[in-house]
Amino acid sequence: MMQNWAELIQNMNGGVKALRQGQPDVMKGFSMMAQAALAENALEKKTKELIALALGVAARCEPCIAYHAEAAVKLGATRAEILEVMGMAVYMGAGPSVMYAAKALEAYDQLNDQG
Repeated sequence: MMQNWAELIQNMNGGVKALRQGQPDVMKGFSMMAQAALAENALEKKTKELIALALGVAARCEPCIAYHAEAAVKLGATRAEILEVMGMAVYMGAGPSVMYAAKALEAYDQLNDQG
């Protein structure tokens, strides 16, 4: 299973940059939406990134898992928090979420070891 999650992020960054250059207005709107969604109000950023990680699992989006695992690491998420969030993702998404929850845990572990 071993995915190189840091390499996946690096590889995706080029594609996202090309998309940003080709569709600047759309991507500017997406960026503004992300900033608004991550703004600290009732929930702090770490909680929001944990939610995003669970949604990445539910959506079966490996790049989403990579980016949100990286953000969770940077915001100080613990392995116990990741495991609890993966439990919720599995609960809501059943079998397929088990497989992607394992990927998300692997991503967290790899990216946390780098930081």
